[in-house]
Amino acid sequence: MSSKTLSKAKGFKKSKTGTYLSIGTTAFGALGTLKQVKKARAEHDTLKLVDAVVSAAAIVTGIAILVRELKRIGDDDVLLG
Repeated sequence: MSSKTLSKAKGFKKSKTGTYLSIGTTAFGALGTLKQVKKARAEHDTLKLVDAVVSAAAIVTGIAILVRELKRIGDDDVLLG
């Protein structure tokens, strides 16, 4: 593996593609949280419901940070340069 290829691989996380992938995987994690909320409601378990709400807040915050990072990347995409 050449140095240039390795450098691109390390920069993937900071690329637009890497950021989109991170947004997608974070959003996919929301499905588990929704199931957790439904189960907590069905069981009338307040503590599990609070845990699910905190998890959902973390997911929303994570996506917001990733979207902000995506805006910052702009034309400086490491995979294109």
